[in-house]
Amino acid sequence: MERLNQDSLKTIDEIVERHREEPGPVIVMLHDVQDSLGYVPFEAMEKIADATGTSVADVYGVVCFYAQFTTSPKGKHVINICLGTACYVKGAQALIDEAMSLTGAEINKTSEDGIFSLDATRCLGACGLAPVCIIDGKVFGNCTKDTITEEISKIKAAEKMA
Repeated sequence: MERLNQDSLKTIDEIVERHREEPGPVIVMLHDVQDSLGYVPFEAMEKIADATGTSVADVYGVVCFYAQFTTSPKGKHVINICLGTACYVKGAQALIDEAMSLTGAEINKTSEDGIFSLDATRCLGACGLAPVCIIDGKVFGNCTKDTITEEISKIKAAEKMA
């Protein structure tokens, strides 16, 4: 397992200390760690467990239960495509295939260049807008292959300018 650098460890310590006295702080701490680091490393789970008087197994259970938490770093741009029943029936698999082709990322993995992560999710709660994709936090209802192509092209163009 890769060890975290001192800046990341300091960030985790600050988050834990900030929320230590709040009621039900585990999820709040996990969200802050995820927002700050882009994922929840094992070291964060250990520190959160210690600060809240729970076991690492309990904290890990929370991380695994909620789909928004990840234990590995994500790419700079995250694409979520819903594979719930309504989205799947309305063509979500074709959207995943297109995103894989355009980004080089496998399902639930990050592209080799670290730019894109592609996640297949279960029910985003917008079944009436199926198929649904979330790209960098922006929701796209009635998503099409053209939408995926256009958004990924915009990201690639912006990355070339950066």
